[in-house]
Amino acid sequence: MSDDFFVDDGTRTRTAPRGAGTSEGAQEMASRVSTDPVELRREVGAVLRLPEGGVLDSGDIDVERRDDETMIINMGPQHPSTHGVLRLMLELDGELVLRTKPVIGYLHTGMEKTGEELTYVQGATNVTRMDYLSPLNNELVFSLAVESLLGIELPPRAVWIRMLLSELQRISSHLMWMATNGMDLGSTSMMIYGFREREMVLSFFEKATGLRMNHNFIRPGGVAADLPDGWRDDVDVLCETILARTYEYDELLTGQPIFRERTEGVGNLTADQALALSITGPILRSTGVAWDLRRSMPYLAYDQVDFDVIVGTYGDNFDRYSIRLNEIRESIRIVRQVVERMPPGDYRSQDRKVTPPPRARIDESMEALIHHFKVFTEGFKVPEGEVYVAIESPRGELGCYLVSDGSSKPYRLHIRGPSFVNLQAVPLLLRGGLVADAVAIISSVDPVMGEVDR
Repeated sequence: MSDDFFVDDGTRTRTAPRGAGTSEGAQEMASRVSTDPVELRREVGAVLRLPEGGVLDSGDIDVERRDDETMIINMGPQHPSTHGVLRLMLELDGELVLRTKPVIGYLHTGMEKTGEELTYVQGATNVTRMDYLSPLNNELVFSLAVESLLGIELPPRAVWIRMLLSELQRISSHLMWMATNGMDLGSTSMMIYGFREREMVLSFFEKATGLRMNHNFIRPGGVAADLPDGWRDDVDVLCETILARTYEYDELLTGQPIFRERTEGVGNLTADQALALSITGPILRSTGVAWDLRRSMPYLAYDQVDFDVIVGTYGDNFDRYSIRLNEIRESIRIVRQVVERMPPGDYRSQDRKVTPPPRARIDESMEALIHHFKVFTEGFKVPEGEVYVAIESPRGELGCYLVSDGSSKPYRLHIRGPSFVNLQAVPLLLRGGLVADAVAIISSVDPVMGEVDR
């Protein structure tokens, strides 16, 4: 079929050659010849700003390599192997990865701008959808930021319920990672087992919040409802079952020769590199830096429970696997303490400006009905000010920057998504590795593209 076509004036012109593709502008990886040496060093991850202002040694970067010796290919943005709609442009020398450039934005939803058009009451329904593998953590950081501006104090039971749900969410997220990482490395059994155990957590969430995901359960002022009858028994069974099965995962993967060859010494990252890129979460801890906001900057009641911060040594795929596996066990340890020490009382603040009346009162009192109507239509006003609150999500530091102009809607909302920041590590992790290791390395970062493209 011809590439010619006719325009309105009857003249014939020629289209661009088939397969030319589209350009992503500045995000596109240019050829080695047309790339500035400074930019080239940045793309291969050789030039990083350290907190002290120094730079890492970049003298070993071959900026003179000819383009005819290498080729640039696309990896993604198909979903499965890139853990979301992520496109990676790779420059290869045979099977060796020389440069990597992540191209993002395919999933962009504008959640932060959307959040500025929603009241604080409606805000949790928006942010819960960013990191769809840990929606309760998204709701938590937003609610903590709003409560900081409001200056309200929560009942102890609301605090401990939030902590219970946050740790169960961490277990669920890490189980999902165990499943998909196993599949990426060829273990179909791990995919089945990880989803099986995660299903137990999601079933409890459905019983407690009414939904498996995107709950809108943690709200400014507390939580939407008290825990259901029999919740202690449900959580005890969940903890016992999942803890026992983590040792089965150990037996399946940890000592398996092929698994170790695919993970040990693959995707190394140093502590200096991680700190220079503001990497957080299991990736940072895999380099030996014991930074966990639950311990370093406690929130909720984490300073009242005992748990260990798991750290690695080599910053490779195996360390990141080991950390997440052991964090499941530490979260179970925290959950059991929460179950034992759950205080009685209200599950949300009784400040009438923030909290709607009990459902039963609406049928009995016109004032309660009007109050309920105004809270959910107009929302509540938040005093002027700005605040930044951060929590430890399964992927690292999840922050919420909130600016209030005194109205019932945020003037500015910005989320510090750990997946977005951690994605910077991918060029460093892939550099000098093989194409065969690319999928395993991307998996070890555990990116959620809903949070990257929020």
